[in-house]
Amino acid sequence: MNLRIKFMGISESNSDKKHKKKLAHFANIVKLALVDGIVTEEEQELLNRMSESLGIQEKEYQQILENPDAFPINPPVGYDERIERLFHLAEMIYVDEEIVGDEVDLLQKIAIGLGFPSDAIEKICEKAIHLIINNYTLEEFNSKIKEIYKN
Repeated sequence: MNLRIKFMGISESNSDKKHKKKLAHFANIVKLALVDGIVTEEEQELLNRMSESLGIQEKEYQQILENPDAFPINPPVGYDERIERLFHLAEMIYVDEEIVGDEVDLLQKIAIGLGFPSDAIEKICEKAIHLIINNYTLEEFNSKIKEIYKN
């Protein structure tokens, strides 16, 4: 019986860790939306969709909007998850079809925090933005970003 209780505790702990990673990811998306001081209608719609897909509760959503810096970057272990996060972040940068330098700078900082190599960060982020602008799917995006790792 003690073993079952310990197992449930570990399971709950893993679930909590995953949720914290999702909260941190959403906070990074919010930071990008807020970087220019204006949340456009397109950015708001993407924030709403992302919060729903990540399982962010309304109370958490409001806490993140009020202070996204309170949620530190919590990088995933696997490359595919990192690349998926980069995809979402690049989507936020381009959702209003306008890219400003501050957004790119913040994207690069977040990408380094996610574990992308700092010596290739400009190339990775430039490629990510280019792929989003050209409507690449997540699968295509994943493949193209992985090519940069190989070079």
